[in-house]
Amino acid sequence: MRRLILFDIDGTLLSAGGAAARAFHRALLEVFGTAGPIDDHSFAGKTDPQIARELLMAAGLGEEEITGRLPELWSTYLRDLPAELEVSRIRVFPGVLPLLKRVEQSNGDSVLGLLTGNLLEGARLKLDASGIGFNRFRLGAYGSDHADRPELPAVAVRRAEERFDHRFEGKSVVIIGDTPYDIACGESLGVRTLAVATGSYSEEQLAACGPDHLFSSLEDVDAVWRAVFE
Repeated sequence: MRRLILFDIDGTLLSAGGAAARAFHRALLEVFGTAGPIDDHSFAGKTDPQIARELLMAAGLGEEEITGRLPELWSTYLRDLPAELEVSRIRVFPGVLPLLKRVEQSNGDSVLGLLTGNLLEGARLKLDASGIGFNRFRLGAYGSDHADRPELPAVAVRRAEERFDHRFEGKSVVIIGDTPYDIACGESLGVRTLAVATGSYSEEQLAACGPDHLFSSLEDVDAVWRAVFE
């Protein structure tokens, strides 16, 4: 059975060393004059539009004002993100590169994709800066596609089916991520989930969400591979 394997980015493939949070903070201040309660706000597992709305609504701004100025926010954020990535200590997590290489060498048995709350261009910048490379992923669904993360799996599957003229459903789709939001994404479409505790959530917290598989990291590539192709 051909697999569609959808990876989250932050906390799953890499850590960007706070680069995105710093660029986001500065962009919010420049465009809206406030970053809201950003120092106490969790970004993990959320889409960029969701994060922006939560912070700005907490600061007292209305939906109309927020929506009208989001394009300026994104252009400012993406303008500043490359410089932040350049000075950050970006870490690619153990096992990530060998696992991605194995997927690529699977002779058409699997399709490598992204499922992330990042804007598409933000995902590109992070993956290229890390050395993983954005272009190795055949397709993706991003925060720029929909602010509600549970809507993103259907976007990714539709793109995969259109591109490869192949139906992906059930066990043939695997979502790999580090937060309860990634697990909920899988449940929203009835596909399989593989959780990895390399982000801000512990194995115990992730286990409580009921993923199909749970790993402390992706370092044991053989074990992860067996889980994907069970």
